[in-house]
Amino acid sequence: MEVIPAVDLRGGRCVRLVQGDYDRETVFSDDPVAVARRWADLGAPRLHVADLDGAREGTPLNEDATRAILHAVRIPVQVSGGVRTLEAVDRWIAAGAQRVVLGTAVVAGPSIAEEAVRRYGGRIVVSIDAKDGLVATDGWKKVSDVRADDLLVRLAALGVQRFVYTDIGRDGTLTSPNYEALVALMRRLPVALIAAGGVAEVAHLVRLGEIGVEGVIVGRSLYDGRVDLPMAMAATARL
Repeated sequence: MEVIPAVDLRGGRCVRLVQGDYDRETVFSDDPVAVARRWADLGAPRLHVADLDGAREGTPLNEDATRAILHAVRIPVQVSGGVRTLEAVDRWIAAGAQRVVLGTAVVAGPSIAEEAVRRYGGRIVVSIDAKDGLVATDGWKKVSDVRADDLLVRLAALGVQRFVYTDIGRDGTLTSPNYEALVALMRRLPVALIAAGGVAEVAHLVRLGEIGVEGVIVGRSLYDGRVDLPMAMAATARL
């Protein structure tokens, strides 16, 4: 199981939000490239770079910072936030992203995921962000009437092989992941699942590995020192 550091970008800085609330922001660094290099130097298997401004506004807005990270590190990077067109997918692949994460776009038009997968196969990931089991969109500002598990099933049928599942109620809270939701999703359809939200200690990562997720995106607990990245990777190496 991969432990994947998150590098969340807002206004060109590295930040973390609580439950996706843009008014509850903590700035961790004015130099996201240095942050990305730090995680890479500590042995991170990949990075999850999220353009929070782009997710809210519907188009990439931290493109310079993201491209700088892609050029600065040699480990794989998956890029997310504001990717709502095939042209945006093409640009990020051309820029060096190993994976591109689609979110809001697939709720309104799942065909974008189908075409992106046709072009790039397993390099396309779909992020399913859920609040009380329903899919949230537009940088988590809106909650749809689409059930997260139903969307996962529909997209898997279109060829999507890998998903990021975030429980918004847990994200940035340092409580615990929503194990029950993850287990329910994996029982309904065995797909490659990357979990996000709520990790506060290494024991949480171990349990997630035991239930079979492919990876875990970790944010605040890495930045505030609750989770030590090399220790976390050692604890989950055989899971």
